[in-house]
Amino acid sequence: MGILMVTGIEGAKNCAGAVSAQVGLDVEVAQGRKAALEALRQREFLVVVVDETIVECDPAAAETIWEHAGLAIPLQVNFAVSGAGRLVREIRAGLRRREREQLLARRAAAAAIETELKSTLAGLLLNSQLALAGNGVPAPVADRLRVVADLAGSLRTRLNTPMVNNGRTAR
Repeated sequence: MGILMVTGIEGAKNCAGAVSAQVGLDVEVAQGRKAALEALRQREFLVVVVDETIVECDPAAAETIWEHAGLAIPLQVNFAVSGAGRLVREIRAGLRRREREQLLARRAAAAAIETELKSTLAGLLLNSQLALAGNGVPAPVADRLRVVADLAGSLRTRLNTPMVNNGRTAR
């Protein structure tokens, strides 16, 4: 994946080369809405940078570009006053934000799965214990229920115990 720069300014290719060298990603330049939409149809981009003048002159075109950008990081930059250095800083800041958001999303998903698993194990453990408390349970079934109850109990204990990872406590 790379970066799509949507601008009609002169020297955009030179700017794209400088950005590419500093960020380490391919940079494609689209000279307007049609070229940008064609590029977005052909491949996915990590970042889509749209010139502020395009946004001001044709807000509907900019909105169409954003809609077709998918999961790309949207950036709006005034190329007339911003140099390659500022553009690189904006792109790097956007990439760092994306990394933080993805890390937080992964942590939230892991916590949700852990909570669901704990709940399921608690239910399994409780049902096994209730069944074992009944009088009419045949011996082979009771033996299996004890194995299930022991396994569920040990898994639940494991989930409730913090794991140590490289000297840090992790959940």
